[in-house]
Amino acid sequence: MNKIFFYFIVFLLSPPRILSQTIPRNISIFILAGQSNMAGRGGVYNDSTKNIIVWDGVIPPECRSNPSILHLTAKLEWEEAKEPLHADIDVNKTNGVGPGMSFANLVVNRFDKVGLVPCSVGGTKLSQWQKGEFLYEETVKRAKEAVASGGGSYQAVLWYQGESDTVDMVDASDYKRRLIKFFNDLRSDLQHPNLPIVQVALATGAGPYLDVVRKAQLETDLENVNCVDAMGLPLEPDGLHLTTSSQVRLGQMMVDAFLAIRPIPSSAKLFSGLSVLVLFPLFLL
Repeated sequence: MNKIFFYFIVFLLSPPRILSQTIPRNISIFILAGQSNMAGRGGVYNDSTKNIIVWDGVIPPECRSNPSILHLTAKLEWEEAKEPLHADIDVNKTNGVGPGMSFANLVVNRFDKVGLVPCSVGGTKLSQWQKGEFLYEETVKRAKEAVASGGGSYQAVLWYQGESDTVDMVDASDYKRRLIKFFNDLRSDLQHPNLPIVQVALATGAGPYLDVVRKAQLETDLENVNCVDAMGLPLEPDGLHLTTSSQVRLGQMMVDAFLAIRPIPSSAKLFSGLSVLVLFPLFLL
């Protein structure tokens, strides 16, 4: 009997495993989408001794895991979030640190739980994010599953994309029209016409039309869309991706932009369940 009692006490004191079937209700959802800088390439480098691209494995304190921060896996299951967030989403690339965990750690105290929904893929153009295309439809599906499994509500979209659209003048010149359509279609399909969107103006591009794409990003003029400017943040040696420290800083900038749209007192946890964050990372080359 003593042994049974002992194991019963251990069971009661053990932290519960987070499963999609037992997740708290009333989740606040943030969506992450875009290209590789949203997916995260911080700490990713070319190991010349082995001729492979690897991640250095360094996780700054600002990006630490937290039992109150979850992410939706590729299998549509909730797990405690950890870097690299997009490891099972952007599967054809080597992923590192992105802005998602830095963002989540700064907003988690304003909610009961935060849930991140990674959707980013490196090297993609905005045309691939249009309604009817695979990436768009997959993002909508994942976002809706996040709500269905957690019984919560959308809080914001984090969007960082555009490097691939700086290569061709046609893509660059049509960027603003496609971007506005993407934002409007996404809000419509998620049935949230005023869904806050925090987008990032590019720090760099893969081609000569960087200024054209940046101008479009800075001038969307849509309600509840705030833009943060990544220009000037330090880059990895490849000249295209943000460093780990830059990703930490970007996450902080995105929090400021989000709170400018939806001010939430840090002392007030407005939801009793999990706050879900959906991020749209950029697809880079």
